Amino acid sequence: MNWTEKLTNQECKLLLKFPAYISLLAANRMGELDDTEIKTAIKFSHIKTFSCDHLLTEFYEEADKVFEDNLLQLDKDLPKEKESRDAAIKKELSNLDKIVKELGKDYTVTMHNSMKSFTEHVLNAYHNVLVDFIFPFPIK
Repeated sequence: MNWTEKLTNQECKLLLKFPAYISLLAANRMGELDDTEIKTAIKFSHIKTFSCDHLLTEFYEEADKVFEDNLLQLDKDLPKEKESRDAAIKKELSNLDKIVKELGKDYTVTMHNSMKSFTEHVLNAYHNVLVDFIFPFPIK
């Protein structure tokens, strides 16, 4: 399915920001976006082009091309205070969800599952770096 056929050009551009918003929301749980989270999110965005459900392949290929720019621009534009930032991101995600729903039930469910795994990956990357720093030796 070509996801762009059912959407306007503006809706397509907005939807390509979905992974960046998800990354920023996950990063906001731990405070501000740091270099580790940026690198991890960029790497995971690239990996998603190969490892996603086939229904989302075209989407992730396009999103990957603009991911870093979107991530950095949104990070710059969003409020810095944690609660305000969280609210702004959730509002945008709600708007993006309306766009995703225009693509049909199968696409919507697949996209939701994919974005959930994206969130978990960014959160786990931050957690693993923090845990490795605090506990550099394996604990049995």
